[in-house]
Amino acid sequence: MIEDQTLTPRPRRGIRRGAYLLPSLFTMGNMVSGFYAIILGLDHNFDRAILFIVLAAALDSVDGRIARMTGTESEFGKEYDSLADVITFGAAPGMLAFLWGLREFSQDAWLLSAFFMVCTATRLARFNVQTRVVDSRYFVGLPSPWAALTICALLSFALEATGDTRVIMQAIMGVALLVVGSLMVSTFRYNSFKDFDLRKRWSYRAFVPIAALLLLFLFIPRVAILVLALLYTLSGPASTAISRLRSRRGPRPESSPPPLEGAPP
Repeated sequence: MIEDQTLTPRPRRGIRRGAYLLPSLFTMGNMVSGFYAIILGLDHNFDRAILFIVLAAALDSVDGRIARMTGTESEFGKEYDSLADVITFGAAPGMLAFLWGLREFSQDAWLLSAFFMVCTATRLARFNVQTRVVDSRYFVGLPSPWAALTICALLSFALEATGDTRVIMQAIMGVALLVVGSLMVSTFRYNSFKDFDLRKRWSYRAFVPIAALLLLFLFIPRVAILVLALLYTLSGPASTAISRLRSRRGPRPESSPPPLEGAPP
């Protein structure tokens, strides 16, 4: 008597391979957007170039989440993402700043853009080797997408500058490349918002700043992006300074409760 054998379905390898490929597609989109932003900068189309870097930042925030959701995280994906970020958030913003006006300010101004790119690569390399030894709630140093957004937000205002205002903006842009680049390789801690939970109850006090930012995005988006980028960029040094001031003051002495009536002093 021949027993019936149940056929077990084979795992669908094509779907699994597609799951591994999906995060890399977003990384490719990030890389291509950064490269195309450089091409647009060579044509002096800086407005569209900035939009493509913002698009790349959005793609960069998605690829890691998709990899974690699908369980397809790999060392290849981390390294591939970092290589893309060096182009998009290091070379592209520095190149746009140089093409816009830094080369008019000084012949050696390309060194500022190169410094920003080197800081970006250093920040990403350090992130890759520290992912298992640092608190996941915080980033060590300013994340490269936020650094790029800060430079692009300043550049969006500098595009309309003329005359003496243009010279001032050129100087500000050069200082910004140095400061923001240094913040990327600093040890300041920045909130990663990985523990951000939309399902929990929020205080009504949080509604006021959120509503203000939404109004800014609706009516003056360039100002909103600049304010948001500067607030996050400066949050690292500000939080460190506040914590040091508190540690110097020391813990406040606990106040003893008032004596009860009729009790001996």
